[in-house]
Amino acid sequence: MLEKEFQFYLDNQDVLVEKYNGRFIVIIGEEVIGDYETNSDALTEAQKNHEPGTFLIQYCAPGTDTVSQTFRSRAIFQKV
Repeated sequence: MLEKEFQFYLDNQDVLVEKYNGRFIVIIGEEVIGDYETNSDALTEAQKNHEPGTFLIQYCAPGTDTVSQTFRSRAIFQKV
């Protein structure tokens, strides 16, 4: 799930950083569909037209310190 999007980011990180450095980008397939100042802005806007789990939000910056995969779920955990 979202491996294609994450690999697209890794394969194109240098080019993407030139264009979107310091922004949160939303990726579907092998296409950036938006860039935003904050992660919450990216999530809010992406969810307007796409189901959660169908897009990747990635902070765009050089190097590997900011490269991560985060998966969101509708699961709720409660301490009993």
